[in-house]
Amino acid sequence: MLTINLIREQSSFVIERLKVKNFDATAIVGQVLELDRRRRELQTENDSIQAELNSLSREIGTMMKDGMKDEAEAARRGIGAMKEKQKQLADKLEEVSQEMQTELVKLPNLPHQLVAAGRSAEDNVVVRSGGVIKELHAGAVPHWDLIKKYDIIDFDLGIKITGAGFPVYKGQGARLQRALVNFFLDEGGRAGYREIEPPIVVNEDSGFGTGQLPDKEGQMYHVGIDNLYLIPTAEVPITNIYRDVILDAAELPVLNMGYTPCFRREAGSWGAHVRGLNRLHQFDKVEIVQIAHPDKSYEALEDMVNHVESLLVKLELPYRIVRLCGGDMSFTSAMTYDFEVWSAAQQRWLEVSSTSNFEAFQANRLRCRFREKGAKQTTLCHTLNGSALALPRIVAALLENNQTTEGIKIPAALVPYTRFELIS
Repeated sequence: MLTINLIREQSSFVIERLKVKNFDATAIVGQVLELDRRRRELQTENDSIQAELNSLSREIGTMMKDGMKDEAEAARRGIGAMKEKQKQLADKLEEVSQEMQTELVKLPNLPHQLVAAGRSAEDNVVVRSGGVIKELHAGAVPHWDLIKKYDIIDFDLGIKITGAGFPVYKGQGARLQRALVNFFLDEGGRAGYREIEPPIVVNEDSGFGTGQLPDKEGQMYHVGIDNLYLIPTAEVPITNIYRDVILDAAELPVLNMGYTPCFRREAGSWGAHVRGLNRLHQFDKVEIVQIAHPDKSYEALEDMVNHVESLLVKLELPYRIVRLCGGDMSFTSAMTYDFEVWSAAQQRWLEVSSTSNFEAFQANRLRCRFREKGAKQTTLCHTLNGSALALPRIVAALLENNQTTEGIKIPAALVPYTRFELIS
């Protein structure tokens, strides 16, 4: 959530920057400023009445000492009327403050100055690429055919048990899933991330804190009877560890990671591009999260990008890194780098990670702050997160890019985890 101070002091800048995200903020900013004006007027009037009440209370004490009981009683009746007016003001102040909050949460995060304007993924900027795109043998097929051939993932069984988008992993497929999770966690640990095992359901406050609510409630699974949500990513519970927390500046940056299953309704998704493992309702992911000092958050973002890149290098996958344009960015992000791997059989790039800096947008919702040594005031932290990595499309790329006439070769870095070199 953008701060009211930013909107009050730089309203034109806010409107112009949000145009990069193709968002017209003119009306909302105007409404927020008007509500802020009314809120401050009410607060000033309330403070004035409180000051008068304090003064009258002192005068009544003096009157009682001087034996002026009638005058003191009259003053007390005046205090009663003023307190009733103060209560009405407080109710109105709460109402206006809530209205302002409702408007504030409609505004997306401002994109960083490096973010290009654009409408869709076609306008994203390729930063760099790596790996070797392999020439496959004549009989190469997409992963949805490979998983049936080797009986490692069963979509029909998932439909029987739950529904579409909930596959069952079997045999070497299940072992590959576990191997990838452990590989990603071990690599994260070597990079300095502390492992967290969080809950996979969260309450409304947590969903609001990281920006999934109220923007994306239609994409999350809601447990209605308990008013809880299945997490779309470990970012939500791990970042919310720091909700209402004040850190010491010396503690920054905080580096955490976690493996969780993730749940997304993916409402409105259909077509060939979502076939097989390309888009699921339940999938596994290792997420990395940082809480950083505002002066160093873009250094932290670069470190996270380098970490994710190192994973793809070790998995021997051809990849590219793109910086998202304004039209392709999330509601909460200030800058996002997507990682895409080449699908040899599908002949297209598959997104496997989004790594983002949210600056103070989430921290303002979370009230996640830090205090410099010796300072009285607190400052909002910057929050960042990234997939390191999401499994389904990584598995799809591994299967497709490494298929041979003998079977599917396992990258050398994974063999100590799978304990086999070939799916056959």
